Amino acid sequence: MHHTEAGPPQESVWDYPRPPRFELSPYRVRVESGGETIADTRRAFRLLETSHPPTYYIPPEDVRLDLLESNRRRSFCEFKGDAGYWDLTVGTQLSRDVAWSYAAPSTPYSPLANYLAFYPSRVDACFVGDERVQAQPGDFYGGWITANLVGPFKGRPGTRHW
Repeated sequence: MHHTEAGPPQESVWDYPRPPRFELSPYRVRVESGGETIADTRRAFRLLETSHPPTYYIPPEDVRLDLLESNRRRSFCEFKGDAGYWDLTVGTQLSRDVAWSYAAPSTPYSPLANYLAFYPSRVDACFVGDERVQAQPGDFYGGWITANLVGPFKGRPGTRHW
């Protein structure tokens, strides 16, 4: 597999670390669905992991929790621990598993506790600054692709074991 070299101001996802690193995003981050702003923050963390577009974690205080309900789905991340998932209801429209969170993430990811990460493919739109993001290929990782990123990105069929 060949990956593209990044030049400023680009970022190559192949320069991201493993295990992943998280950092505060310098940008406003928003999630919209069903005509509602579901999340709006300037305090998001972005998680950076080799071969993946960043995933954005939004503090619960900046999320419309009145529109979300935790469900029974669970998964395990070798780095962050046990994740729980969230369903979104806007009006009469129910969208399942639109976000996930870690109630008690493992160290050193404890600052992400209870922050929500949204799948761009399962809501109407996600924004970093004023840029509308593209969803990471596939429907497993939930990364947010912006114009400054170069790949290839993990997620398409045949890339799971990169």
